[in-house]
Amino acid sequence: MNTLVETLKYFVFITFELIALFLLISAAVEIILMYIPQDKIRQWLSGRGIFGNVMAAGFGALTPFCACSTIPMTVGFLNAGVPFGSTMSFLIASPLLNPIIIGMLGAMVGIKAMIAYFTIAFIASVLFGFVLEKTGMQRYVKNVRLRNEHTKTDENKKAWPIKRKLREASVSAWGSLRPVLGYLLVGVALGAGIYGYMPQDFVLKIAGPDNLFAIPVAAVLGIPLYIRAETAIPIGVALMAKGMSIGTVIALVIGGAGMAIPEMTMLASIFRKKLVIMIIAVIFLTAVIAGYLFNVLLKNIQRKWKTIRKTKRDFGHRYSLRSPVHAHAATT
Repeated sequence: MNTLVETLKYFVFITFELIALFLLISAAVEIILMYIPQDKIRQWLSGRGIFGNVMAAGFGALTPFCACSTIPMTVGFLNAGVPFGSTMSFLIASPLLNPIIIGMLGAMVGIKAMIAYFTIAFIASVLFGFVLEKTGMQRYVKNVRLRNEHTKTDENKKAWPIKRKLREASVSAWGSLRPVLGYLLVGVALGAGIYGYMPQDFVLKIAGPDNLFAIPVAAVLGIPLYIRAETAIPIGVALMAKGMSIGTVIALVIGGAGMAIPEMTMLASIFRKKLVIMIIAVIFLTAVIAGYLFNVLLKNIQRKWKTIRKTKRDFGHRYSLRSPVHAHAATT
């Protein structure tokens, strides 16, 4: 009965925490974008050399889109004359550096993990976009033009009164949450079930820090499951509390966020097969490299989670909901 109560507490608390986080971050990003004209964005992304890749990855980090939502913008950038390499950096960065993912990682795993994830994914987005252009992959882009349904009169949102900005940002944040709310609830429910009932020894055996193959397997596993970040992160946090390495969790998040089958299907409609395969390889390499780097660089986080597990075991689950998340947050 105590396990059931803890499981329900975990579900309720994490659900409210993630919904609040999602709405706040989405609204903040929407307000920021009100101050940046679209023409200015295109100008920044068209910078010469690797500067354009850096700006594109940075813009991708500001856009709270899932992988499939980046496809129309990707085609729009290509049609607008944005360099291919910069467009690829945006395509890779947008789902991986989604501010919702960054915020969730910071809140649930810790600031150090959040900074490490952002740094690795950002550098990978810049470098791989640059390399794809230098190796001539733009020749595999199909001659497809997308009619942009959002091309309305570019209203000067910067001049709006603050009340209207807040109202529009709130409406936009809720509109962004509704399509993913089901995924988020499923992820939290699965995570709560794992936290309350999955045997710790089982997780340690198949996905613990000592299993070298757990990271590439997790990266691949995210593809057919189409694990959105909003689903994967609460599941991953629960698995970490059971013994899964942080690198394996990160690989699962990157694989699910960047290589989902729906996105690959959409990419195949605008890119030839060889370029789609290259993009899949890029995301997979990013997931695997990030996973191993996390395990090497953030051993202290893994040790803290191990201490949490040991404390729970020694004191007969006297830790409540606050143990996997807030006990860790208090030590960072």
